[in-house]
Amino acid sequence: MAENSREIALDTLLVLEQKKEYADRLLKKVLDKYTYLPVSERAFLKRLVEGVLERQLELDYIINTYASLPVRKMKPFIRVLLRLSVYQILYMDGTPDSAACNEAVKLADKRGFRNLKGFTNGVLRSIAKNKNNISYPDKDKEPITYLSVKYSMPQWMIEDWIREYGREITVRLLEGLLCVHPVSIRFKTTLSDKVQKDYIRQMKEAGVGVTDSPYLPYARLLNGMEGAASLPGFREGMITIQDVSSMLCVEAAGITSSDFVMDCCAAPGGKSFLAAEKAHKVLARDVTEHKVQLLYENAGRMNTPNLLIEQWDAREFDENYREKADVLLLDVPCSGLGVIGKKSDIKYHVTKESLESINRLQKEIVKGCWQYVKPGGILLYSTCTIRSEENEEMLNWILQEFPFEPDSLMEYLPEEIKDKKQLIDGSAKRPASLQMLPGIMESDGFYIARLKRKK
Repeated sequence: MAENSREIALDTLLVLEQKKEYADRLLKKVLDKYTYLPVSERAFLKRLVEGVLERQLELDYIINTYASLPVRKMKPFIRVLLRLSVYQILYMDGTPDSAACNEAVKLADKRGFRNLKGFTNGVLRSIAKNKNNISYPDKDKEPITYLSVKYSMPQWMIEDWIREYGREITVRLLEGLLCVHPVSIRFKTTLSDKVQKDYIRQMKEAGVGVTDSPYLPYARLLNGMEGAASLPGFREGMITIQDVSSMLCVEAAGITSSDFVMDCCAAPGGKSFLAAEKAHKVLARDVTEHKVQLLYENAGRMNTPNLLIEQWDAREFDENYREKADVLLLDVPCSGLGVIGKKSDIKYHVTKESLESINRLQKEIVKGCWQYVKPGGILLYSTCTIRSEENEEMLNWILQEFPFEPDSLMEYLPEEIKDKKQLIDGSAKRPASLQMLPGIMESDGFYIARLKRKK
C-alpha cells in the first residue's frame, strides 16, 4: 500500500511508463481514489505526475549525464524513481534537495531494490550538487537537440514545426506549451452579467483566481481550482469546462436560432452544448457507448432540451439526414499535438507511423458526413492539432473532392485574434481558416476552417 503522495505518484508513473493508459484519465482515477488525503498532498501528487511527464526528456538527459547506466537500460522502477526525484530537485523549490534524495532511497529500499540504494543516492546527490551548472547541448552546433532537451519535446516534432512555422514561432510555441495552463471555463450564454459576477465573487471567496478571457465575454480562466464539481454553478449547469478554442469553433459557425446543427464527433459535448444555446435543434453523435454516455451525463447537467444524442459511426452516411443540416460541426479525431500543454503524455504516444492512420480516418469521416450539409449550409472543420497534414492539406482535399467553397471567418473572429493574423494565418485578407498556436494565443493549439456548400 502506498503511504504518501510520492509513492502514489511513483506508482502512477510506473503504470504510464507502459503506455497503456492516458495520463489525464489515470490521474483522475488516482485522485478520486485518494480523496481522503489532505488538499496539499493531492496537489503535490498531481504536480509530481504532470511535471515529470512534461519534463521527461529533459530529466532523462540530465540523469544520463550523471548516471553510469543509461536511463533506457535501467529497471523501470529505478528509472521512474530518478525522474520523480530529479523533478523535485530542479522544479519544486518547496522541497529540500535532501528530502528528495532521502525519500527516494527509502522507496528503493521499501520496494526491494536495496542493492541500488547507493546508486540512487549517488546520482541524485550529484545532480543536486550541480543543479545550477548543468550542461545542455550546444544551441548553435546542435540546435534541434538543444530545443528538444530544453523544452522536452521529441526532435521530429520540432523539425516539423520549424519547417512549417520557422524557428522564431516554433520557440514561442514550445514556450507556450510549457507555460502554466489555467483552466478555461464558460458561463451559460443566457446568464446575465449580474449572475456571472456573483459566481465569480463566490469563486474568489473560495480562493480561486479568476481572469477574463481576452476573446469571449462568457469565458474565464481559472487558477487554483480544486475540481470542477467544487465550482459554484457547475452542478447546476451554469458553468462548464471548455477551452476557448472550442468556443471559438462554435462562434465561427455563425449559428442562428432557426438552425439545425449536427455534431458528428461530439463527445464530451462542449461544442454541442454551446451550439444548443444558439440553435433551434442540435443532433450530437459519437461512435462508442462510452462517449455517448458521457454526452448524456453532461447534457443532463447542462439542461439542453433541444439536444438529441445518438450513437453513430461518423464514417457511415445516414440517409435520413441528407441535406438537413444548416451547420455541420466536424471536430475530427487527430494527433492532439495542440493540447500537449495540458496532456503531456501525447508527445510520447504519437509517432510518425501513427499519423498516417489518423489522416485516413479523417478522410473517411468527411466522406461519411459531408452530404448532411444543405446547399448553402456551413461545414465547420476543426482539429486540436497544429500539423498542416491534418489541417490545411485536409482543407484543400475537401475543396477538391466535394462541392464546398471557402467562406470567410473574419466577421466571426474577436478583434484580439484579428490583430495576430499575420503570426497565425499568413496575409490573406478574408481567410476561411485559422490556426491557433499556444504561445501566440491564449488557447490550445486548434484549427478551424469554415466552408460553405455550393448551391
